[in-house]
Amino acid sequence: MSYASRVSTARGVVRTYLLLVLGNTLAQALIWGINTIFLLDAGLSNLQAFAANAFFTAGMVIFEVPTGVVADTIGRRASYLLGTVTLSSMTLAHVGLWHWHSPFWLWALASIGLGLGFTFFSGAVEAWLIDALEAANFTGTVESVFGRGQVVGGSAMLVGSLGGGLIAQQTSLGVPFVLRAAILALMFLFAFVVMHDIGFTPDPHGRPLAEMRRIAVTSVDLGWRVPAVKWLMVESLFTGGVAIYAFYALQPYLLELYGDPGAYQVAGLAAAIVAGAQILGGLVAPRLRRVVHRRTTALLAISALGTVALALIGILHSFWAVITLVSLWGLLYAAAMPIRQTYINGLIPSKQRATILSFDSLMGSSGGVWGQPVLGKSADLWGYGPSYVCGAAISGFALPALLLSRRQDAPADRVTASPTTLGLDPTEPS
Repeated sequence: MSYASRVSTARGVVRTYLLLVLGNTLAQALIWGINTIFLLDAGLSNLQAFAANAFFTAGMVIFEVPTGVVADTIGRRASYLLGTVTLSSMTLAHVGLWHWHSPFWLWALASIGLGLGFTFFSGAVEAWLIDALEAANFTGTVESVFGRGQVVGGSAMLVGSLGGGLIAQQTSLGVPFVLRAAILALMFLFAFVVMHDIGFTPDPHGRPLAEMRRIAVTSVDLGWRVPAVKWLMVESLFTGGVAIYAFYALQPYLLELYGDPGAYQVAGLAAAIVAGAQILGGLVAPRLRRVVHRRTTALLAISALGTVALALIGILHSFWAVITLVSLWGLLYAAAMPIRQTYINGLIPSKQRATILSFDSLMGSSGGVWGQPVLGKSADLWGYGPSYVCGAAISGFALPALLLSRRQDAPADRVTASPTTLGLDPTEPS
């Protein structure tokens, strides 16, 4: 039996999902530890560097729903393949802009292109996994699969971020970006062979614009107009942009605390720490659900502790203290992800799953559009430490949103509910 045919089994679905996570994360992680330094080395200021990141998230906002519709009509596989091609080409464009110290407006365009590439990914792989597990009669817990994905992704991030920093230090800041594009090309070939839509029938003959309008309206009805889902999306509006800024600002902040602006391996260490925390978080999440009766209980506790950790990162100006707090913050963030993924998937129906997940991602990206330039400007004015305190204040607004989602008492909030029953009607009275 070929590998492609074994994908239709539950074990094959999980294995394929983990390999997709491994390849994608490894490719992205090669530049995560040096991205901000790369932008600054190209001649951008802190404001311009994080404004470029904001254009990236703006691209995600613009294209989230259209690319989500691609995944829900043409297919999850087609969406993923388009994502690899777009990301690979835009990554190489970034290398050219860095080499020629190009003007900011070109960085803005290229960053929007990266955002387009990521939106082809967001929602599509997760929707593919859930549909395929249901079709394969999966009997395990979804948290365990997402948790294993966190571990695999964290391992790839650990190797990629450390490797990217080391490669940049030994060669140049552009080489990890070229390697990233090459790995994405390999992932295109892998997905083309084995990632077939299972448990979902694409409708390539539909009218894309009409489908976009219909699915977008339905997604709003089943997403934004469903209180439990809406308040989760509002929560991501405050935490999404802060998390992106906090991660990328660590690179120059740690170099500043370390006292050596050329120690790119230290910058890669920031991403590696978050990666290690992600591995632990993926292991902790399935165990955490056993000690709470509701998923929002865990999300509230994690969000509160994460806000405190961010504030302390900005207040304590010690390299090792910040390293410790970054480890804690990364662990909390990673532990929350499988729980949140399971919760939101249990609130939405299968047919619109990819689009609503993309809409949720859109809200997080929207937070990055305004949050990153604001925090980047605060770093230019007051320094990186105070900018983290500002980020903690912004993320604190997520707590009331989580409380409002909890108040809806949705069936998916109860950990005793069947974890594989992900097509619940979110309008069903609780």
